[in-house]
Amino acid sequence: MSFAVEPGEVFGLLGPNGAGKSTTVGMLTTTVRPSAGAARLMGHDVVSDPLAARAVSAVVFQEPTVDGALTGRRNLEIHARLWGVGPTTASTAIDDVLDAFGLADLASRTVESYSGGQRRRLEIARALVSSPQVLFLDEPTVGLDPRIRFELLDLIAGLRARSETTVVLTTHYLDEAERLCDRVAIVHEGRVVALDTPKHLLASMGAHLVELRVHGDASRALAKLRARGLAGDDAFSVGATLTVPVHDRSARQAVAAIAELDMATGGISARPPTLDDVYLRLTGDRLAA
Repeated sequence: MSFAVEPGEVFGLLGPNGAGKSTTVGMLTTTVRPSAGAARLMGHDVVSDPLAARAVSAVVFQEPTVDGALTGRRNLEIHARLWGVGPTTASTAIDDVLDAFGLADLASRTVESYSGGQRRRLEIARALVSSPQVLFLDEPTVGLDPRIRFELLDLIAGLRARSETTVVLTTHYLDEAERLCDRVAIVHEGRVVALDTPKHLLASMGAHLVELRVHGDASRALAKLRARGLAGDDAFSVGATLTVPVHDRSARQAVAAIAELDMATGGISARPPTLDDVYLRLTGDRLAA
């Protein structure tokens, strides 16, 4: 795996559970020792100079790490001390992040009384107290209900407006990557199989996809579509379902042309492509696993 992230960029590592996203973040945050290769964080080697790498970064892991027995403010104060933030600077920074994340009224309560969404917001607020140059968010919305997840995404999207922090985000949620990231690296079994902006990755699949479920041999059906010029090399099959990117005609024209072949199908439809389709074409696996 090899990639570079530009300063101030929101960069996504996108892939299903087990693809290697969290392991990559672990190596970049010096909590997992690389067995080979090299990585630098703002110029600091994560193996030979881990303290310098940690000093310029912060991380929000998948699993909660705030202390439930302490108040929200006390969690932030301890983090500031550990990262060497002076008392006056820390006090101002803590007030700022509590206000920005809607936690000011909860700051004096113990964290064990917080909801799951409030704890997640506190964890991100804590990571920002030290004004990191790079912020790692490892699947920050996993386990949250849809409303809280949407609110948290809105807060993460607002980070760019409040700071120039570079953000590296891991997720297997398509909407998060499309909404938040300048570029995404799609990861499969520890390898980057595609790296580009969400817009360009989607454009590579055409304006629309035609999806049809066939009876019989799907590979033969796909070969027939290609022979008739109705499918290109980027069309693919998974089980009995064929997915055909449409590049040179309207979706309606493509559906009509395929229907005229009188193939035995269980249904045919058209829809816009998603990043899941990009991943599926490249790997044969579903992204949101």
